[in-house]
Amino acid sequence: MEPVRIADLFDLSHTLAKPFLEAFTYPWEALGGLKAFLLSLGPTLIAQGYQETAPSVWVHETATVAPTACLGGPCIIGPETEVRHCAFVRGSALVGAQCVVGNSVELKNVILFDRVQTPHYNYVGDSILGFRAHMGAGSITSNVKSDRTLVVVKTDPPVETGLKKFGAMLGDGVEVGCNTVLNPGTIVGRNSSIYPVSCVRGVIPAESIVKTGGVVVRRNQEG
Repeated sequence: MEPVRIADLFDLSHTLAKPFLEAFTYPWEALGGLKAFLLSLGPTLIAQGYQETAPSVWVHETATVAPTACLGGPCIIGPETEVRHCAFVRGSALVGAQCVVGNSVELKNVILFDRVQTPHYNYVGDSILGFRAHMGAGSITSNVKSDRTLVVVKTDPPVETGLKKFGAMLGDGVEVGCNTVLNPGTIVGRNSSIYPVSCVRGVIPAESIVKTGGVVVRRNQEG
C-alpha cells in the first residue's frame, strides 16, 4: 500500500494533537473524534497561556485574531498565529503555532499543524494539514463526493474509509498551488508540490511534483 499512514505523513512533535493522533494508524480515522478531543484538551491549556475567549474557544495570548473573524467552538488557536479579517472557523478546529488563517478562509473539522498557512480564500474541511503545509490563494479541499457516496482512498488496494465527509491529508511541507481543488480522499505525501489550477485526487507520493494535466513526477526526475 502507498504511504498513507500518520507516521508516513506527519511529524507529530509539531501539534497539540500528538497524543490523539498516536491512537490511530491512518489520519482520516481521527476526524470523527476530533470534537470530543478538543473539548477535553481546551480546559487544560489555560495554564499554558491560553484564554477561553468564548464558550469552547481557546486562544493563546500571543495569537492575533481580527475583530471580524468568527471563531466557533470547539476550537483552539495556537501561539503567534494570525487569524485575519472575515475568517470563519466553524468549529472542531485545532490551529497550531505560527499559523496564518487568512481573509475569508473557512475551516471546519480540521487539524492544522504548526506553521501552516491558509492565507487567502481557502476552504479546508474534514482535513489535516501537516507542519509548514501551505495552500495557495483560492485552493480548497472538496470534502463530499458529488454522488454523496462514502469516500475511498485510492491506494492499491483501495481503502474504504466509511466517511461521507473527508477532504485531504497534506503531509509536512506540502505546497498547494493557487486555485487548486483537492478532491475527497486526496493524500499528498511530504514535501510535494502541486501546480496552480490543478484538480488532484488519489495518493501523491512524497517528494513529488503534480504538474499541469495531472502529471506526477518525482523531484529528482523533473525535466
